[in-house]
Amino acid sequence: MALRYDLVIAGGGMVGATLACALRGCGLRIAVIEPHRLQRQWPADSVDLRVSAINVASERIFRALGVWAAMEARGVSPFEQMHVWDAGGRGEIHFDCAELGQPRLGHIIENRVVLAALLEGLDDGTEVEFWCPATLEAFRPEGEGLRLELADGTVMETRLLVGADGADSQVRRLAGIPARGWSYAQRALVAVVETQLEHQATAWQRFLPQGPLAFLPLRDGRSSIVWSTTPERAEELLQMEAQEFCAALSEAFGHRLGQVRATGPRAAFPLRLQYAPRYVEERVVLVGDAAHTIHPLAGQGANLGLLDAAALAEMIRDAAARGRDFAARNVLRRYERWRKGDNLLTMAAMDGFNRLFGTPLWPLRLARNAGLSAVDACPPLKHRFMVHAMGLREDLPALARGPAFGC
Repeated sequence: MALRYDLVIAGGGMVGATLACALRGCGLRIAVIEPHRLQRQWPADSVDLRVSAINVASERIFRALGVWAAMEARGVSPFEQMHVWDAGGRGEIHFDCAELGQPRLGHIIENRVVLAALLEGLDDGTEVEFWCPATLEAFRPEGEGLRLELADGTVMETRLLVGADGADSQVRRLAGIPARGWSYAQRALVAVVETQLEHQATAWQRFLPQGPLAFLPLRDGRSSIVWSTTPERAEELLQMEAQEFCAALSEAFGHRLGQVRATGPRAAFPLRLQYAPRYVEERVVLVGDAAHTIHPLAGQGANLGLLDAAALAEMIRDAAARGRDFAARNVLRRYERWRKGDNLLTMAAMDGFNRLFGTPLWPLRLARNAGLSAVDACPPLKHRFMVHAMGLREDLPALARGPAFGC
């Protein structure tokens, strides 16, 4: 006997869990398939290597879903300023939330904190059922829906399958949707470090010839670093003794926060730009990294995925409230048209910045330094950059505009 659901979400990470939370109260029976065990508890003095820069629009989504307080209880790290400068010149730009009359630019939050709060928000309902750990093996059309097969032999029937299963999406592959893009020939090295000087509730980023180096402020005074560099250099950095790594990191960062005194465990992952030319197939839709993967230099990847989840939830809720088929192609295409343009624009901008700051050509180096200084000296232009980064733009899903969101 097949288990019947109205909607199945493949991927129980931040984006998939946000979508599930956003669909509570609509009377839909939902299953979430997640191949990894989900972490809810950890040692109090530990910090996850995986953090996200959550902007104001994403914070509004979490507040509207009623899970923000649980994130604050576990620990969030607000940042009020951002400094960006070029190692190859004197160009520098400084962003301050006070210039917009806002209390902060965003928060640095451990991914596990976000996910644990979302899971807690789903605990008090019966509409969402987690299959974890479980793996989607195959699916095929059947009647007015899809028939899904899990690796353990479980069979499900659903009206709609959502691929929220990351850059290597099994749903995208099984649906026959290609993935286009390219490798950056870079790896992002991540670690949690202690510095001589305070981080000042500021996100710092220095553009080096081999890639950007970011220091992101954490609530306990330490910083989470993301160092994008060549695969060879990343491997060298991973193999260094802690003292040698701290010295190399201090030098690469121009000692902006003094000496790096201590480091925790290090890890590195490859960087690529990737996008799906279409987000929709028959009763299948993609969200988050399954649809688009971007360079982490501005920390916008998670925010784009959360906006995908909010927009898709709005389309589904609206269709369900009107008694329409929420899995119909025309409904899903509305979601695709809504989100695809913004995603592609952000991808192109991040790719352009990465290429511009990675070029060794001196005319372009002069131009980019002049450009940084010019933007810093032009309040209206800098204001536009800040507004976009914070997610305070037009055409946002209802969840990202404020707390009121009903079925």
